[in-house]
Amino acid sequence: MGYSLNHNSKKNIFPGKCYPLGATPSEKGVNFAIYSQSARDIFLLLFDNLCNEPTDIIRIQNTTKNIWHVFIEGIKDGQLYAYKIKGDYNPAHGFRFNENKLLIDPYSKALTGKFLYSDNLLLAYNPASQDKDLSFDVRDDSAVVPKSVVVNDAFDWQDDSHPDIPIEKIIIYEVHVKGFTAHTSSGVQNPGTYTGFIEKIPYLTSLGINAVEFLPVHEYYIDDFLTHKKLTNYWGYNSIAFFAPESSYGTGSYPGCQVNEFKTMVRELHRAGIEVILDVVYNHTGEGNELGPTISLKGIDNPTYYCLTGNLWHPGRYYMNYTGCGNSLNLSNVPVIRLVLDSLRYWVEVMHVDGFRFDLASVLGRDGGDFHKSASFFDAISQDPVLNHVKLIAEPWDLGTFQVGNFPIDWCEWNGKFRDTLRKFGKGDQGQMAELGWRITGSADLYGDDGRSAYNSINFITCHDGFTLYDLVSYNDKHNEANFENNCDGTNDNYSWNCGVEGESDNPEIMRLRKKLIKNYFTYLLFSLGTPMILGGDEFMRTQRGNNNAYCQDNEISWFNWNGIDKNRDVVDFVKKCIAFTREYTVLQKRKFQDLSKDSDGNSLPLVTWYGKDGNIPDWADVNSKTLCFMLDGSEVQSDNAGYKLFFILNADHHSRHIILPGHGINWARIIDTSLEYPDDFLSSGMEVTLNPQQSYHANSRSTVLLLGR
Repeated sequence: MGYSLNHNSKKNIFPGKCYPLGATPSEKGVNFAIYSQSARDIFLLLFDNLCNEPTDIIRIQNTTKNIWHVFIEGIKDGQLYAYKIKGDYNPAHGFRFNENKLLIDPYSKALTGKFLYSDNLLLAYNPASQDKDLSFDVRDDSAVVPKSVVVNDAFDWQDDSHPDIPIEKIIIYEVHVKGFTAHTSSGVQNPGTYTGFIEKIPYLTSLGINAVEFLPVHEYYIDDFLTHKKLTNYWGYNSIAFFAPESSYGTGSYPGCQVNEFKTMVRELHRAGIEVILDVVYNHTGEGNELGPTISLKGIDNPTYYCLTGNLWHPGRYYMNYTGCGNSLNLSNVPVIRLVLDSLRYWVEVMHVDGFRFDLASVLGRDGGDFHKSASFFDAISQDPVLNHVKLIAEPWDLGTFQVGNFPIDWCEWNGKFRDTLRKFGKGDQGQMAELGWRITGSADLYGDDGRSAYNSINFITCHDGFTLYDLVSYNDKHNEANFENNCDGTNDNYSWNCGVEGESDNPEIMRLRKKLIKNYFTYLLFSLGTPMILGGDEFMRTQRGNNNAYCQDNEISWFNWNGIDKNRDVVDFVKKCIAFTREYTVLQKRKFQDLSKDSDGNSLPLVTWYGKDGNIPDWADVNSKTLCFMLDGSEVQSDNAGYKLFFILNADHHSRHIILPGHGINWARIIDTSLEYPDDFLSSGMEVTLNPQQSYHANSRSTVLLLGR
């Protein structure tokens, strides 16, 4: 494509305004505004077709506070556009302006689709040099870059509002928008889309789920090395447009249709009483390192947006890489913080999202390279009137630092210590008792000293990153061969156990043991103090065939096979009953750190009482002990079931245990015993089995028992 940037436009052009950033339609036309401190010239290009040459090229001549702005009369929502920018090309000092590269507006609310690949036109290129990025690339890439779409925010929300569910009542279901319905077994009209997801909302409500946490839905870039392997960036942790919902999850009925389809999905989830939490990636972008593509921020104002590094000769050539993904955004710079906060507010106010899970969130707190809980980004969110009341969840680590327990008071955290401890205990590892006590009571050692509560701990045993729950009990080792990285990717620290056979088995005893362990893990997750997060599909034993890093598997390895629900109905029903039980017995929602509660006379009563298998105080230092018992006292809980006690037996030992039950005069009845066959594994209300008065219980090997006492 060889058009000239001197092309004239016949449109009526006015100076416009420097706010808001992005493309803002009105009755008379569209205002465009883009930030760049170091650009010499910025050109706005209008298109009437994805691959055609631009119909108009407008040189923007008005700047206010480093924001370039123009108003174009007579155009409207649906208009396609992009930018080209002139400036210094001096990568050694951080400047990567290249007027040959078409650039996506950082404030794009929709893109026309994915990048088209043609001779790697997006990548830094110089066949005669090993230092490819130091050479100016004169190839025009307009034909392969998706165009931004002008979007009108109007939508029929039908009186929708945020459910605003207290976090102590939240049950999170982590799920991929596409993978939820892409499999033919889903039976939806538009598989793998926002609209397809809507058809499966009744399934979520039947489980008792009241919050979905979506893997990234920001428009993402597919890495070149994945394309050559005929794989893709399925998880989507490679954002290139922080305002734009992923186009491939739309039906494609018209440019930008994904925006209204996403809103429709949110509206219908809210109507069902389900909140929407987005997994967001603001720590890096899809532009990668110095050899990566120039598709947006890199060509708009590279030194402003990214953390740069180098050496004496090339002080700004390279990118700080706290994420392992090639670059890190510079959230110490005001324009970058503004971009991220504007994006977050947009998703809350315009798209009606209820909260966010921040990928590799420790990067966001790196001021001057080191993590600080008072970093500029955290302070800005805490003072923002829109964002300071939504749910904020941190993945509290990055490539170089592990910050579990160190985030600000407003933040919840993925509790990696809960995951690791409960995995180890569940498979029967030694020496877990003391750590187990902290984790199942809300991790006060992590969150109690700074004013936070048990619900600040997002408890999980599995998530998208790693084994599914079925694979956790079916594989000793990862099996990532399908990723074409010689099985070298993905963690080796899985704390998994295959129950005697690696992978699939038709041995009924092996399968019985695996189901028992899965039910054990669900009791650990759903009855511990804290906010539980279920990996979608674990409730019907979804498998990834041992792949613990399925980020590039947009196929049946990752997709939900809905046939698993009928095949494993006993596990699905068990999970439903667990969730319902937590709501019926509200002592399980007392997720504050309350070691003591008060009776009606003001006397102290223990809310949690610990027991060993012999009925005495457990020996927390006994590395050989694999059995822990505890009682929750619901006597003072205001509910329909007031006056109850719950007694838990967690026996991860391969031996059965004779457990002495606490209390004289308490009538105990069995509700759960995961060693029993369905439906006796979880008895419905009113069907509990009353125990004999000898005040003991025989807990079978590797089982969980829950008794109700009155």
